[in-house]
Amino acid sequence: MQTDFLIIGSGIAGLTYALKMAKHFPEKRVIVITKTQADETNTKYAQGGIAGVWDEEKDSFEKHIEDTLIAGDGLCNEKIVEIVVKEGPERIREIINYGARFDKTDSGEYALGKEGGHSENRILHHKDITGQEMERALLEEVSQTNNILLINHCFVIDIITQHHLGYLVTKSTNDITCYGVYVLNVNSKQIEKITAKITLLATGGNGQVYRTTTNPRIATGDGVAMVYRAKGRIENMEFIQFHPTALYEPGVSPSFLITEAVRGDGGILRNKQGEAFMEKYDPRKDLAPRDIVARAIDNEMKKNGTEHVYLDCTHMDKEKFVHHFPNIYEKCLQIGIDVAKQPIPVAPAAHYSCGGIKTDEMGRTSIKHLYACGECASTGLHGANRLASNSLLEAMVFGERAYLDSLDLIQEINGTIRVEDIPDWKAKGTGEPKEMILITQTRKELEQIMSDYVGIVRTDVRLTRAMRRLDLLYEETEELYRATKVSPQLCELRNLITVGYLIVKGAQFRKESRGLHYNTDHLEKSSLLQNIIL
Repeated sequence: MQTDFLIIGSGIAGLTYALKMAKHFPEKRVIVITKTQADETNTKYAQGGIAGVWDEEKDSFEKHIEDTLIAGDGLCNEKIVEIVVKEGPERIREIINYGARFDKTDSGEYALGKEGGHSENRILHHKDITGQEMERALLEEVSQTNNILLINHCFVIDIITQHHLGYLVTKSTNDITCYGVYVLNVNSKQIEKITAKITLLATGGNGQVYRTTTNPRIATGDGVAMVYRAKGRIENMEFIQFHPTALYEPGVSPSFLITEAVRGDGGILRNKQGEAFMEKYDPRKDLAPRDIVARAIDNEMKKNGTEHVYLDCTHMDKEKFVHHFPNIYEKCLQIGIDVAKQPIPVAPAAHYSCGGIKTDEMGRTSIKHLYACGECASTGLHGANRLASNSLLEAMVFGERAYLDSLDLIQEINGTIRVEDIPDWKAKGTGEPKEMILITQTRKELEQIMSDYVGIVRTDVRLTRAMRRLDLLYEETEELYRATKVSPQLCELRNLITVGYLIVKGAQFRKESRGLHYNTDHLEKSSLLQNIIL
């Protein structure tokens, strides 16, 4: 296949870009690839909402900017924060025009929620399935746009650069260029080539590198790993946000998220003794930023020898709770908990990667003709810790910015490399894997290493141990990769090991505790603020 625009990923970031390109160039082809179904994305699982300055009488851009900078703990790019906050409301209006339905009050105004780290009510939401509603609206718009080809069940193996044409490519090569991708057609089991003038990565997060995560099974860090293999720049991977309140269900993966909006509406965290403990850790109590709340819960669990704490909603208006959080209410009932009578058992779970593929203010990566946006990108918005409900906003703002930049870039690109100029994927000498356990067991080992050694609280010794064990897993998996035919399971394992390595390496380089990176051997913050670029 050949195309003008190729988008990897069908979440809010990828679809925002795809729609804009397709509408601007109705004569050009826009291809969107997803490795499962089109709606199976990280976007779909975003419960809480999207932050934006909506009520200008009570709120302001300055307040939203300040809240974001405080949450980011000194590492946000202030220029990027200002861009996202100020351009965000217009992007929200666009998705409303596409048909997204956000909850309203009886008077017809949008019902604005408040979450941890926010100084004002500014979260637009659709009950407790905001991301799913936004994804629905975008996919409906895509279905009515004739020049978008949406391809399901295709797994992208690698982006194609000069390396595949026989040239030496290193980190110092200053003109690395993306020509497209190699994809594994899951149905035909054939590896195919797609060349493109412009490629955008919107591949989501990497929560599956941990044993307990709110991320769906598809969140395996594919985009980050592919760019790293292609010698592109990755930054700030040590900042993994653990959502403080995932429903505690031993052995269940992914974990069911209890949105922060529950605490915004009055939910109170309590320990085994029934104490409301957050006041001991931060004056903002249950609405402190996520890094503080997650560490507080982790400390209470360790202190009391428990595997969870409780989120108490028994004092809240039941009718209002059921209306605002119907899926949470039903899920709790399924496991025998009536939220009006019993507190909800919760524990932190890996939730969001604040680092990723390094991009500039237009979504450009360090590789030519390649953009990245959404969770796989590191734009500079989040710094050391993401402010709640800023991620959907960031995805739409950078989908728009990458689109605007592409309008100029597409005019500069003289033709594209032909599919026949790209060598076929070499599978000679490889065979079917004889034992799938070599893949599944290694993945379990990886999840355990990352959860035990590179979680909410870290030490130098734990990080060293993690790196040694990851080295062994890497060697074993690469040996398997060279000897067998590729499969989605093997590719995801390779990508997860790469992501694990990048998280550990970033954590080892950061000799301080800042935001989501908390190392008890380096509790002081450094006066030298820096991004860890790998």
